[in-house]
Amino acid sequence: MLDESLLDTPEALAEADHRALLRGAAEAGARVRTAARHATEAGVHELKPDGRPRAILLAGPGAAATCVADLLGTLAGAACPVTRLAPAGVAPAAGALRWELPGWAGSVDLLIVTTPDGSEPGLSLLVEQAYRRGCTVVAVAPAGSPLADAAGAAHGLFVPMATAPYEQDEQPPVAASAPGVLWALLTPLLALLDRIALITAPPEELERVADRLDHIAERCGPAVATYSNPAKTLAAELADSLPVIWTEGTSAGPAGRRFAAALAELAGRPSLVAELPEALAAHNALLAGPLAAGADPDDFFRDRVEEAPALHARVVLLRDRPIGGLTAAPAARELALSHDTPISELEPEAGDELVTLADLIAMTDFAAVYLALASGA
Repeated sequence: MLDESLLDTPEALAEADHRALLRGAAEAGARVRTAARHATEAGVHELKPDGRPRAILLAGPGAAATCVADLLGTLAGAACPVTRLAPAGVAPAAGALRWELPGWAGSVDLLIVTTPDGSEPGLSLLVEQAYRRGCTVVAVAPAGSPLADAAGAAHGLFVPMATAPYEQDEQPPVAASAPGVLWALLTPLLALLDRIALITAPPEELERVADRLDHIAERCGPAVATYSNPAKTLAAELADSLPVIWTEGTSAGPAGRRFAAALAELAGRPSLVAELPEALAAHNALLAGPLAAGADPDDFFRDRVEEAPALHARVVLLRDRPIGGLTAAPAARELALSHDTPISELEPEAGDELVTLADLIAMTDFAAVYLALASGA
């Protein structure tokens, strides 16, 4: 059950935020600036690349690495394939995970390793394997970690992860989907890919990203009331709902998948995600079935104290702005409303691709955090 009164009580939100999730979301802009400075100090802007790599291989544990690979692949587009190396192992623990390079990986490929931990033996072994194969190695991890030593031994580029002082003694460890983790790992890699001419992310663009994240933090902060706070509003709308996340536009795709991962890890909420227009066919039967709002009208005699309300779908439409050309948004609204399914829409304010992407990610990150805190996750 969602405690909506908690959303408008900043003191209660702070008391419930044992994982410092709100602080991480609010500090996203500062984290981008710190990570960009670390990239500069590590020598990213002084690199003299011989050309673009044939392929980028990205390894790391958890949802953070998955999201970073998704975002880099989207931004790089057809210029260079970005492939995430999925780990194998008997448990999702640092000592149990193992990664392997594909057989074709060699001297014309780039291996990127991202982790908020850095103690995974499997990642250090992967770096050694890449060195033997002749792959270029770049790692982003906490300073002083075993992975930092492995990257140095492999003559790779190591960028210290931007961390906050309160994270050093955080127990349990910071969640991989936490807002600060994503930007700390992603920002140095944006600077790297800009240097090798795969994307356009010069220092001034990263500063605009940080400014947009600060702007979202002002709009969605805990002191802003729900009625004028889009993130709190979305969190309240998703209470007792199954989020069906539909995305439209290149940047909205990874933002929607990031939102689904954050809902699962931070708030403990299941969700479905798909891109328009294919989502309309993929989820048509779902909206027409028992999850539709009109399929199971509220029972007048239900005990509203002891019995939880029935779970119904709610569409969340994430769109780029400007869309340009054809749009399936009108058809999406028509399909949802024809099945009595409510719909929430989020669009970023105008800006470059990287800035609008940051806008969508920040907005949905705040919503996932508020949902987690208000539901006691």
